[in-house]
Amino acid sequence: MAKEVTKRSDNYSQWYNDLVVKADLAEQSAVRGCMVIKPYGYAIWEKMQQLLDAKFKQSGVQNAYFPLFIPKSFFSREAEHVAGFAKECAVVTHHRLMNDPNGKGVVVDPEAKLEEELIVRPTSETIIWSTYKNWITSWRDLPILCNQWCNVVRWEMRTRLFLRTAEFLWQEGHTAHATAAEAEARTRQMVEVYADFARNCLALPVIVGHKSPNERFAGALDTLTIEAMMQDGKALQAGTSHFLGQNFAKSFDVTYTNKEGQQEYVWATSWGVSTRLMGALIMAHGDDNGLVLPPALAPIQVVMVPIYKTDEEHNAILDKMYEIKKQLEADGRSVKIDDRDTLRPGFKFAEWELKGVPVRIAMGPRDLQNGTVELARRDTLTKETTPMEGLAQTIEALLDDIQANIYKKALDFRTENIRKCDDWEEFKTEIQKGGFLLCHWDGTPETEQKIKDETKATIRCIPIDSVVCEEEGKCIYSGKPSKQRVVFAISY
Repeated sequence: MAKEVTKRSDNYSQWYNDLVVKADLAEQSAVRGCMVIKPYGYAIWEKMQQLLDAKFKQSGVQNAYFPLFIPKSFFSREAEHVAGFAKECAVVTHHRLMNDPNGKGVVVDPEAKLEEELIVRPTSETIIWSTYKNWITSWRDLPILCNQWCNVVRWEMRTRLFLRTAEFLWQEGHTAHATAAEAEARTRQMVEVYADFARNCLALPVIVGHKSPNERFAGALDTLTIEAMMQDGKALQAGTSHFLGQNFAKSFDVTYTNKEGQQEYVWATSWGVSTRLMGALIMAHGDDNGLVLPPALAPIQVVMVPIYKTDEEHNAILDKMYEIKKQLEADGRSVKIDDRDTLRPGFKFAEWELKGVPVRIAMGPRDLQNGTVELARRDTLTKETTPMEGLAQTIEALLDDIQANIYKKALDFRTENIRKCDDWEEFKTEIQKGGFLLCHWDGTPETEQKIKDETKATIRCIPIDSVVCEEEGKCIYSGKPSKQRVVFAISY
């Protein structure tokens, strides 16, 4: 039989690890803290890239590429930024190896020390703003709307495939604007792009909101976020968009001549999502049989498994399957015929369930004779016999229904696990049960830090959609006045 997966109820963490490895998404590499993304996992990431990239370009963004290495002096120009990333930076100090004079392999050549050490990018604000200085002279050069798809390195000590690795893949958008209003509008626009992608492609219900000062991106004046709930009740930050004000423009002296002929500093944003979305996809929708992929992101939307005893039956069924495959592909569907003759159909069924393929078609000699197929849907694990006539339309409707159903299931789970809490002693108990607690907060970083120290819970966001939180009350911890509730949770 196919590779067994630990049950979620037995060990959620092990279930996640099993799914990543056994569904052929990724594996640990020879480099500590780094992962190998396998072809099936990368195919899902590619679909995410394609869909997001199209949305970015529709909003006027262009792709570019900036260096992997950043001069160390660049980081010292924005104090808050360097403080936020200092502990995670990998530093290049030399540029050459040499044979060990003592015959013990190779060593760093002491003569090859760099004049200035280089940081392996943890994020690209500094290198990009040093570049934008060369691109911007007048208001006619603005706005600049750039994005890059790349890898970044953050030297994490405790790593977990997709969720937190020393090197990961992401996109980072960096925009430059003439006014604060334009930059703030772009910040909001991009978090809405992420929310739309999460809801309609990932089938992931998210709450959009502002980060608290303690949780903001280092160097930002404001951070907008999309927060999702996983099946263990923990929160996952799925994407962020930052209003950087003029901090980086001032650090790198990026100014422009306005229409009145005066010099002004440029206003900035940055925004990004990463392969952490793969972790969200697994933990929000997977079950004890494996992945459950929304059709919008499934590399294979329909898998077809022939069932036969004789070569004659085999050939006849395959001919019909290729005919169906051609019809489905003409409608833009991705289809695979699993014709491996070394595996029994039951094994194939279990394997494709593990990999989360939304729809499975099985066809045997009797189906061929009757003009029917067996349709199985991954999200509900149900199956039915349906006519071959009109099958393309049937599957199109089925895939749409699966996409909607996966979203509804996740939304219902979130709704069941969001609750208001107004008592500190109750909070300490309830937060350990998982889910999102809507609580009043007095707005001070000190109170937020004390709550985190005592419970490990953080303010995931100050909501601006999905949940209504504007009401007068008293802070859950300090008892001071509060004008709205915020979302507390324990997070990944």
